[in-house]
Amino acid sequence: MSVSLVKWTASVQGIYKRETTMSSKTVTADKARRRFRAMGWSMLLIFACAIILPTTSYLIPTETANAQVVDDQNQRSNFWRAVREGGSGYSSVKGPETGVFIDNGGQNWRQLRNGPISTYGGWALIIAVLGCIGFFLVRGKIKIGAEISGRKVQRWETWERFMHWFTAAGFVILAITGLSMLFGRLVLIPIMGPEGFALWANMSINVHNAVGPFFSIGVLGMFLFWVKHNFFNAVDLKWFASGGGIIGNAHPSAGKLNGGEKVWFWVVILVGLIAVCGSGFALIGWLAQLGIGDETRATMQFMHKVHAIGAILWITMFVGHAYIGTIGTEGALEGMTTGQVSEEWAKQHHDLWYDEVKGTVVGQDKPATGSGVSHPSTSTT
Repeated sequence: MSVSLVKWTASVQGIYKRETTMSSKTVTADKARRRFRAMGWSMLLIFACAIILPTTSYLIPTETANAQVVDDQNQRSNFWRAVREGGSGYSSVKGPETGVFIDNGGQNWRQLRNGPISTYGGWALIIAVLGCIGFFLVRGKIKIGAEISGRKVQRWETWERFMHWFTAAGFVILAITGLSMLFGRLVLIPIMGPEGFALWANMSINVHNAVGPFFSIGVLGMFLFWVKHNFFNAVDLKWFASGGGIIGNAHPSAGKLNGGEKVWFWVVILVGLIAVCGSGFALIGWLAQLGIGDETRATMQFMHKVHAIGAILWITMFVGHAYIGTIGTEGALEGMTTGQVSEEWAKQHHDLWYDEVKGTVVGQDKPATGSGVSHPSTSTT
């Protein structure tokens, strides 16, 4: 009995221990599951809060929040949009539009100046120079077709020559300084360096502004004293139709000034005096002081475009004028240096004018009595 009782007791104790162990393990497992479940929900709650809470600012009905959303999309775009609106603020500097920090028109002007004006203008000047060189190589200098007798005809008076060379000298100075400012960054900075070009540019603008008004006086004098010789007529039409003596060997008749010289005169007056000189006076503020126009940025930008385009056109045509009046035509330059031209030159290039003044011929032989034979001609100075 005792043995059986002991075995039974041991068996009961073993079962209890097993049950107790299994119960402990179950409790531990349940606790672990609850712990992991709590951790999972906690992580999910934290994640949800991280997403949801920042969006609650949209629920606040304030104008500031709404404005912030729109303005912060692209700060750079918003900045330049405000610039292009041309809004003004406060500035202690007094003058037209001084409250406008950045002018949109200035950006457009800069792109036009450094783009089409500089590009096409530069090529126009290069083509003009190369064209004269090429024409000289093909055509050569146009010679006087008769033997020089030594007889002379007075063509220009002393005061006329002074007016011409005074204006020509001013034109060359203004052309050099003006082109330096227009093409300096591209052409001169690589040669002179930034510091050297800065000094040259500063001197150029001061010389340009100082010489310009005196040059304009010379151009105005040309208009007043020479306009009577520069009205077109039927003779000029025939001169153009014959190529002016440049194309072919025809001898078109001409008065004191031929058709080519008249075209150059009106270019000087319409493009030079009115467009270039007029816009120059506007840029230095003289027209505004006289009550003509204003000094707003838009006006200055427009006047600068007129000034630059007109000046390039003027300089381009000047290249042809200078070529024809110097190395292109024999005897032409003497008219503006000594005031006299040979009788043979006068007969060849300006026969109608020669018929009017042939009684004033001076020189080795007695004055001629006719206009002579036909010879090749060209437009001259």
